[in-house]
Amino acid sequence: MTSAPVLTLVVLAPLVGALLLALLPREPLAGVRRAALVFSLLPFALSLWMVTSFRAGEADFQFVERVAWIPQFGIEYYLGVDGISVFLVLLTTFLVPLVVLASFGDIHRRVKEFFVLMLVLETGMIGVFVALDLFLFYVFWEAMLVPMYLIIGVWGGPRRVYAAVKFILYTMAGSALMLLAILTLYFLQDKGSASFDYGAVLQLRIDPRLQVPLFLAFALAFAIKVPMFPFHTW
Repeated sequence: MTSAPVLTLVVLAPLVGALLLALLPREPLAGVRRAALVFSLLPFALSLWMVTSFRAGEADFQFVERVAWIPQFGIEYYLGVDGISVFLVLLTTFLVPLVVLASFGDIHRRVKEFFVLMLVLETGMIGVFVALDLFLFYVFWEAMLVPMYLIIGVWGGPRRVYAAVKFILYTMAGSALMLLAILTLYFLQDKGSASFDYGAVLQLRIDPRLQVPLFLAFALAFAIKVPMFPFHTW
């Protein structure tokens, strides 16, 4: 395990950028666009450094940050990356600046709000890839809901309001099932030592009859958010 604040920096950099961008004047638009691009490139630079510093061949999570958050319920601020999630973080931070650049010619109203929401969304996306506490994972998962809803509803196509409402209904249903599955995994543990630690969950011996509905709850939530057929109609 490697202890370093780099993951917190990568996760919070877009959120800090969103707050700073929100303080800027709406005009000139060129300045807002350039600022949004700069704020989106900072997480990419940090994630590049993280990937180059990642030690290949080690099975443990790296860049681990672990602090008690709500200890009475075994909830922690617990972050880390493995050989898969480190590249998912890099992919996310690489794509967001491309989205910002692509939007220069397409977003002409409420430009500042669009970029603020994109940066907030980026924090949520990065968070779900690095959270090693299931409760914290769920917080990041739900944090993506509001900016996605607003982006769809304000800057979407001709049926954007319909799509946004359908999106929120679909994702709330999926999120409710996921929360139920997470709580089930929590209560399956010994009462005195129960936690949302991903590593502790992996050690559970779960009845195969319960494994199937737990898997389906997570799979449905992921399928809706992706979205996968037939949960893509929003």
